[in-house]
Amino acid sequence: MSRDPIPRPEDPERPPGPSPDGLRPTGLPTLLVWVAIGLVGGWALHPLCDRLGVVPPLVSAAQPLALLLLATILGYVAWVTHRAVHVRRERLEAHQAVNRLVLARASALVAALVTGGYVGYALSWVGDAAELADERLARSLVAAACALAAMVAGLLLERACRIHDDR
Repeated sequence: MSRDPIPRPEDPERPPGPSPDGLRPTGLPTLLVWVAIGLVGGWALHPLCDRLGVVPPLVSAAQPLALLLLATILGYVAWVTHRAVHVRRERLEAHQAVNRLVLARASALVAALVTGGYVGYALSWVGDAAELADERLARSLVAAACALAAMVAGLLLERACRIHDDR
């Protein structure tokens, strides 16, 4: 019994396989929008702190390390998933596949936002004569690189979750 009140006849014109309105891989335009939002936010942080009279935040070593840890975990899960699904041709449990796909998408989008944020924050320090400007710039770029690695690992995990019919 279906919850759909009107039964839908099968469309003989439509080929079998994934529905056209099903999930699609995370696209480059989506990622670029999130990077741009992060870029604007990260760039605006420095002038906002100056206007409010507070000290702009320093990027500590823990921030890039946390992003690197995230990238490592996502990369490992992507590798394990790829081996299971594509090499050994095993089927994932439905809840495992959904959990990994949600983790992959959320991580890729948030990592894109964070990448843009750190790049924007770094750009806001270019040419600034402040005492710690160069240190903030360098550490922000390192954190941006780690966030970019997390974004790539998230996209790899998303790709590893795809089955052959999805291509």
